[in-house]
Amino acid sequence: MKIDFVSDVSCPWCAIGLTSLETALERLGPEVPVTLHFQPFELNPGMAPEGEDTTEHLARKYGMPEDQVLKNREAIRQRGAAVGFTFDMAKRSRIYNTFDAHRLLHWTEVLDEEQGTPGTNALALKHAFLKAYFTDGQDPSSHDTLVRYATEAGLDGEQAREVLASGRYADAVREREQYYQQRGIHSVPSVIIDDKHLIQGGQPPEVFEQALRQLAANPAA
Repeated sequence: MKIDFVSDVSCPWCAIGLTSLETALERLGPEVPVTLHFQPFELNPGMAPEGEDTTEHLARKYGMPEDQVLKNREAIRQRGAAVGFTFDMAKRSRIYNTFDAHRLLHWTEVLDEEQGTPGTNALALKHAFLKAYFTDGQDPSSHDTLVRYATEAGLDGEQAREVLASGRYADAVREREQYYQQRGIHSVPSVIIDDKHLIQGGQPPEVFEQALRQLAANPAA
């Protein structure tokens, strides 16, 4: 079973959704073999290099008062805690562009294909980047930050820095972004199973588990 996880590293529901999905996969165990692939989606492709205050940005984007934004962030923090992901909302004071993070994630997809380890490097880096932004409050557009967390994830830091400096995989990431947008993916996380079944949102583990069990039992569906 192939799972494409379309997401952004600055999307809190993506962190919740991935944690829930992994819990569901652990419950299923080896009876449902899965390859997990990470696909790019930018929530804020036009974000300025210096980023923007998170509360101000969300209030303007969704047309809600700032106190409601803060209540929503607390609800997200609680949802994260319930599934085992730590949000430190006080540290997440700014929101940034994430294009270069997606370039490094694409690089790890290439590494996994070359090494015959589907999802291994990519998953480690995805975890690292979500932690960097949501738990540690780091800037996911900073090359130094990206290289540091790539190294912590077990990747070659010098290779990661070379990818970032060279602009490599920029076209590939844009092509993937356009591919999913043209197929109607306009919100994340979007979990696509075997190229034909879609589950959207940061669902609880039970939702993912039930869907995957049903699809595994009826692969022709």
